[in-house]
Amino acid sequence: MSYTTVEVQEQEWVRRIRLNRPERRNALTPQMQTELIAALEEAAAGACRVVVLEGAGEAFCSGLDLSALQAAKDKSALEHREDAERVSRLFRTLYELPKATIAAVHGAAIAGGTGLATICDFTLAAPEARFGYSEVRIGFVPALVSAYLVLQIGEKRARDLLLTGRLFDAAEGHRLGLVPEVVASPDLAARVQALAQTLSANSPAGVQATKKLLAAQSKAWLDEAMALSLQANATARETADFQEGVAAFLEKRRAQWL
Repeated sequence: MSYTTVEVQEQEWVRRIRLNRPERRNALTPQMQTELIAALEEAAAGACRVVVLEGAGEAFCSGLDLSALQAAKDKSALEHREDAERVSRLFRTLYELPKATIAAVHGAAIAGGTGLATICDFTLAAPEARFGYSEVRIGFVPALVSAYLVLQIGEKRARDLLLTGRLFDAAEGHRLGLVPEVVASPDLAARVQALAQTLSANSPAGVQATKKLLAAQSKAWLDEAMALSLQANATARETADFQEGVAAFLEKRRAQWL
């Protein structure tokens, strides 16, 4: 497959998938989501042993693109459902990938970008990296990522991040368990490469079996959580709060909630 919003390189058992819309801080569009799914599925079927996810330019991923937000108000219920299903498939494909995954995070990783970064097996971040599940700030619901967050840090801590929508740095991400390693920015690339080499030296069959086992242990719960999350995501896109939140965000003003 040819890609326009991501770059894919593969060398010595390591596939690097780089979000490549630096002029938009690697914000997610439907096209980028589709290309990421394809790149991950190619990795699953290919010879690579490790997948590294990274962003071009100053950010890892700033979340959903403004153009997608603008278009959302004119979509039908079916189109909202299709959008939600595509994002759900992206997260689930990343979570269940049979190869080891590493996120190399610098700059912003916000909303869906936080999801991509923290669903990976290993999340390595520079000190200046910023994270946040900011959906409630625009009248939306962090539905699709919430289940993965609860799995990782527990419900009480997840409620704090999801309900406040606050941003947090790499150091707090480390304390919460979302960022296993904080690495000085000049050393981040080298540390990611060293970890990738360590992982690729392990038994491919052993790594795949371990990941399959871990995914299977959460499958029943995650299946149910995703069904509920899909409905919540699609429904939230049709609410008055979402319409007002998006408008306020685009117009750079404070939202006036009903």
